[in-house]
Amino acid sequence: MNPRVHRSRVTHDRWLVSYADFITLLFAFFVVLYAFAKADQKKQAQVSVAIDSAFHALSALPVGFVGPASGSEAASRHDQSEMNLDQTAREEIVSPAKVAIDLDQIRRVLEQTLSTQIAEHAVSIRMGREGLVISLREAGFFNSGSANPRPETLLTLRKIGESLSRTPYEVRVEGHTDNVPIHNLEFDSNWELSSARATGIARFFLDIHAVPPERLSAAGYAEFHPISSNGTAEGRAENRRVDLVVSGNAIGVQEQAPGGTSENQPPASQPGWQGSMPPNPTAAVNPH
Repeated sequence: MNPRVHRSRVTHDRWLVSYADFITLLFAFFVVLYAFAKADQKKQAQVSVAIDSAFHALSALPVGFVGPASGSEAASRHDQSEMNLDQTAREEIVSPAKVAIDLDQIRRVLEQTLSTQIAEHAVSIRMGREGLVISLREAGFFNSGSANPRPETLLTLRKIGESLSRTPYEVRVEGHTDNVPIHNLEFDSNWELSSARATGIARFFLDIHAVPPERLSAAGYAEFHPISSNGTAEGRAENRRVDLVVSGNAIGVQEQAPGGTSENQPPASQPGWQGSMPPNPTAAVNPH
């Protein structure tokens, strides 16, 4: 018997093996990408919410922003966003550490400048929840039932204004009273008295160019934000006050003229605010 001769057959389909391997690897690659995308969806949602909240906090997006729109609604949102972005551009984002350092420096300067008034308990300075609080007691600055600072206190107010003029932070002037009702020729309630005192101090700072208007606000709180008990005469005296709250929000920095003073600051010889205030000045009154 003749042995069989096995001849190898040449095939031209061997490329299918490599192609199949490539397809398998490609499929595995896209499966991995899909898995990563699904795993990151929750994180992406968290990041999106955080970014949205941050922009709303900075007023870069209008409250209630819900995404893209069309037509007049989109144009309106665009205009509103531009206005809010302009406001955000004027604001400076300052780190909490720098804010704390700056406010502490202001506190130390004021404690040194107003050491006499602090010793007389006409002024108190403390760090509060919203920032530095400079408290002006009624007994040291106002006559009872009056919104006009006494003339001898204007120099103290000017010193405070000069210290605040060198900072970029917002200043809110808050008027407070005790719970004893008031009714005289000028004011019918503690709301009006506290608002008039707050706006009067704010106007004084504007008149001497100590704090620019974009950094200044005023509010009257009447007897509803006491710092002591109204059950005693001492507690009521502490509650009758005007608080200057220097917050951590920075809005620009005043340009300084040579010599370290503001360009808008009047000369030291120029008299400050001397006129009397109107009986019912406009105030931002917060009932809370």
